[in-house]
Amino acid sequence: MKILFISDEESKYYWDYYSPDKLEDIDLIISCGDLAPQYLSFLVTLSHVPVLYIHGNHDECYLSTPPEGCVCIDDDLIVYNGIRIMGLGGSMRYRPGTFQFTERQMRRRYTKLKRKLFLKGGVDILVCHSPAKGINDGEDLPHTGFSVFKEIMTKYKPKYFVHGHVHKAYGHEFKRYDKFGNTIIVNACERCVIDYENKDVIIHFNV
Repeated sequence: MKILFISDEESKYYWDYYSPDKLEDIDLIISCGDLAPQYLSFLVTLSHVPVLYIHGNHDECYLSTPPEGCVCIDDDLIVYNGIRIMGLGGSMRYRPGTFQFTERQMRRRYTKLKRKLFLKGGVDILVCHSPAKGINDGEDLPHTGFSVFKEIMTKYKPKYFVHGHVHKAYGHEFKRYDKFGNTIIVNACERCVIDYENKDVIIHFNV
């Protein structure tokens, strides 16, 4: 199954220069946050596949204008075609904001999902906006990652941890691909495609 992950920057490849063949082999789209709701609605309309999303720290407009036809998985764990997907959006709190959290607040959100994690037997894809602390996060507070994400990866060993938030628009250099234990970490800024069921990890970065 091919999953298109998107984050932080609306891709001209799709939005400005769309053609049907660009999405014809995509089975699922997941947004890691900080994208215009109209962009997500555009993709769900033209792709005819589900679009799942979490919130980025700049997504307060979603409160009044959520992406039409899309499914929010923030603070939730869902199963799609046998793949367990958990969402924890938002960034480290650096000013008042709906989708900004302290480490303690993020840990509390994770705690509320522990029952679902137990009932589902774990998680296969952890979807977040922010990175994990100390793994390709930023040195400034807004782009500092969360320690609890490393705890989740250590305990549940998801196949993928996919995030955004750290990208060149803010002058940050970033690694597209990394590993933490058994978990493959992907920065989905703009777009990337993961061939989930392939035994050999295949990640396409279209930038």
